[in-house]
Amino acid sequence: MSGPRDAYSFRSDAGVPAFPDDQPLIIFDGECIFCSGWVKFALKHDKSRRYRFLTAQSPLGEALYRHYGLDSRDYETNIFIDRGIAHFKSDGSIRMIAGLGFPWSLVTVFRLLPRALADRLYEFVARNRLRIAGRSSSCFVPTPEVRSRFLG
Repeated sequence: MSGPRDAYSFRSDAGVPAFPDDQPLIIFDGECIFCSGWVKFALKHDKSRRYRFLTAQSPLGEALYRHYGLDSRDYETNIFIDRGIAHFKSDGSIRMIAGLGFPWSLVTVFRLLPRALADRLYEFVARNRLRIAGRSSSCFVPTPEVRSRFLG
């Protein structure tokens, strides 16, 4: 199976349930402690509350992984959907972090790296994330204070 391209525009797909797409959406592996840590970081630093979140294990998350040609059982990348366009790997991560505002927007300097190199670094971390941080026996559960920012 081929991997995702740089970005995809979302098109109507009967296999993807309707969802609100008026704010950027981060789809992440809810069982990965490393990924859940990233979400906690984003929740803490997203002062404008612009991001929404979705676990890849949810029905909508699985449908979106399939829609974009990704393995819905092996979460090789988070998906960052902004303004109807999905971004993957290093590009998605840089966009997510930069969207948190200053000083996090300084991460855009990593766009100077050749995409192939940046993606190889991303893939190394993604492949080893479970060894780095482990896996939870259950999906990430948001607190009541942030529950409204999660879909699915």
